[in-house]
Amino acid sequence: MRREWLWPVLVVTLVTAGCGQERAPVVSVAVQAPVKVARCLLKFPDKRAGVVARARLERDIARYVHGRSGRIVYGALDLVSGVRVGQGEHEHDLITASGAKVDILAALLSRKDGRLGEGELDLATRMITESDNSAADALWSRVGAGGGMSEFYRRIGLRETTPGPSKYWGGTTTSPADRIRLLRALVKGGGGLSAADRRTVLGLMERVQQDQAWGVSAAARAGDRVALKNGWTPRPFIHNTWAVTSYGRVSGPGRDLLVSVQTDRQPGEGTGIQTIEGIARLIGARLDDLSPVITRPCPTDPIA
Repeated sequence: MRREWLWPVLVVTLVTAGCGQERAPVVSVAVQAPVKVARCLLKFPDKRAGVVARARLERDIARYVHGRSGRIVYGALDLVSGVRVGQGEHEHDLITASGAKVDILAALLSRKDGRLGEGELDLATRMITESDNSAADALWSRVGAGGGMSEFYRRIGLRETTPGPSKYWGGTTTSPADRIRLLRALVKGGGGLSAADRRTVLGLMERVQQDQAWGVSAAARAGDRVALKNGWTPRPFIHNTWAVTSYGRVSGPGRDLLVSVQTDRQPGEGTGIQTIEGIARLIGARLDDLSPVITRPCPTDPIA
């Protein structure tokens, strides 16, 4: 668009000298002062650049994972842009460990229409924010153990999640894709969860104590809000390795990112945490590159 200049009118008084004593006539003259007009710009998605950026990110994560131990799968969805990335996100034989505690609370709320007693709310708070196993045992029983959880998973559409056997809620297996489905339901609704239920769960996930706030929180920018739940457990019967998982929501200006990273056969808890945070950091830092835009000036004569 051509730059246009608007000229507001300023009144200047000109005095014409005369020979007599009569006062000179006052004449108003229009004087124009320049004011710059903002340019009109249009923005369009740059799909080709987005495809290239996605391929580059997935390649770089694959290189990172190749140098790490054990089995590693991940998935991510940004609810603002609709961008998805992942690798092995439908593998569903990895255990959640304490990650299943969010499932337990969501299932309990959906059965009780959000009306938790004072004792149940205390158990739920300790189960999520402190990862208290005794609290999880109590609520697992109240929700109906494996049978009750299977019903909840069917209702909410988690087709790749299987509850742990008997009293072993930590043996629940799932996939990154199902973790993201659960997170999406907590954000957008579904599975019989009311808005109050969802606020309860996400609110507790935002209050996880600091020493358990590692993992997908590495995707956050300064000022972003993080709601997450992690799981970690030794696997003495699988070559003395560890299973370490993290999933959650990272939200802030321009993004609402759901991320899940699951690992097993890790040589130690610390190695699993480091791997998860490396993947989450790559996704968080380069998410905006996956939905680039082209900027063009507006037409000068849109009617013609």
